[in-house]
Amino acid sequence: MKILITGAEGYIGARLAPLLASAGYSVTGLDTGFYRDGTLYLDPLGLPIAPATIYKDLRTVAPEDFVGFDAVVHLAELSNDPLGQNRPEITYKINHQGSLRVIEAAREARVSRFVYASSCSVYGVGSGAFLDETSPTNPQTAYAKCKVLVEQHLLGMADAKFCVTILRNATAYGPSPRMRFDVVLNDLCAMAWTKRQITMVSDGSPWRPIVHVEDICQSIRCTLEAPVEAVNGEIFNVGTTAENYRVRDIAAIVAEVFPGCQVTAGPPSADNRSYRVSFEKIAARLPGFKARWTARAGAEELRRLFERIDMGPETYEFRAFTRLKQLKYLQRTGQIDEDLIWRAR
Repeated sequence: MKILITGAEGYIGARLAPLLASAGYSVTGLDTGFYRDGTLYLDPLGLPIAPATIYKDLRTVAPEDFVGFDAVVHLAELSNDPLGQNRPEITYKINHQGSLRVIEAAREARVSRFVYASSCSVYGVGSGAFLDETSPTNPQTAYAKCKVLVEQHLLGMADAKFCVTILRNATAYGPSPRMRFDVVLNDLCAMAWTKRQITMVSDGSPWRPIVHVEDICQSIRCTLEAPVEAVNGEIFNVGTTAENYRVRDIAAIVAEVFPGCQVTAGPPSADNRSYRVSFEKIAARLPGFKARWTARAGAEELRRLFERIDMGPETYEFRAFTRLKQLKYLQRTGQIDEDLIWRAR
């Protein structure tokens, strides 16, 4: 199977591409290259992120970019809520319109499988009950609203020749060469390691499901390998039901793994997003998938990594590991314009 991964140089893509390549798949990446000047560590096996990468903006892709591929895994979008809220109109141009362009181009090029990385953030504000794939979506941010729009468009295109699957990932954590310290468990672990304190900006009461990046990658591989009838037109929440936490509970776990840290909480947040998610469908119906990681095991893994690479505060604070910081840097230095398009040299 020949696979094109959009966002191959991103946080998930940097783990997924070598995993699929080492399993014998022919892997090509497509990426804008916004984050390529940040590498937290090198792959211990010396594997490249992707054997070949097309550097291109989602908003400019064409069917010829997808000719010859059997499957597309679409990861490449502006990657979180703060980034999306910074410029909502650009978020819609990239995450919604850009993604529709990718989908249409892939279908026109006769790609037979399309896997879309969505997010549990589409649930937005829950009642406290566990939400499953049939629950109403309630997106609160430009990022989540775009996810819903792309999902709706994609599901309407599923047919016998175009197998589409939507994976709603819980909040990711765990190490990646293209690291992110703007996701909750990674951030708290890095803070604990470099500052010997864990400072929450809110009271930590909102609920969030979390999932290890390796489990996300395995869900994608299982989707690609599953019989078409098992995954075509399906939505799967990606994670495990036991891994729903209040943010303060995540902080408490991190404090146990990084002993000696003082934990402080802030005031209740104006951000009302809070949701618990059921992952029973993926456990029962995606062939071969089993979520293996827990928050504690993930925090322990990150501590071992920080020790191995002798990570200091300057690494934790490096702009490329926080998506909004990096894009503001590229704009400030004139490398990309206000619409997040690379400037000609």
